[in-house]
Amino acid sequence: MKRIEETRLVKKCIRQDRLAQRMLFEQYKTAMFSTAYRITNDFDLAQDALQEGFIKVYANLQKFKGTGTLGSWIKTIVVRAALKEVSGLHLHVEVEETSGGSDASFDDALTGELLDKLMRQLPDKCRVVFNLIEVEGFSHKEAAELLGVTVGTSKSQLHYAKNILREKLTNRGYEERKRG
Repeated sequence: MKRIEETRLVKKCIRQDRLAQRMLFEQYKTAMFSTAYRITNDFDLAQDALQEGFIKVYANLQKFKGTGTLGSWIKTIVVRAALKEVSGLHLHVEVEETSGGSDASFDDALTGELLDKLMRQLPDKCRVVFNLIEVEGFSHKEAAELLGVTVGTSKSQLHYAKNILREKLTNRGYEERKRG
């Protein structure tokens, strides 16, 4: 959507134009649901986060300054709503920061479907951090602020997630070679 059209849509939403609010929701609902689902790993919680997120979007649209994209602003709100849904996660356990070698490299044969399946199998804490940083593009500092943890915890949880994924992929390859 062009920036001018988006600005008009936002102004209509601020004036409580229900059709404009519906258009805004329709434009972003799929991407925002995907974001919420990757964080919550639960369909119903993701739906709740999406609904709660858009309630907050409509209530705070007048605060959107237009310095960034509307989509990224909405995503931050939905991410916070999703994190609230999984607020039972306690990420405050500090793990020693690892030196180097923390980036996992994956085979080109890795499909999005397989990665999504493996990501959903990650323990909640590291799944949330992995999604925020590797999928949603947040920095460690931003993820740490959203989660109320230190940057070191964010880095260690990401490292842990990558190690688990690497191990699962390695074991999967081993099992496939054994069968073939």
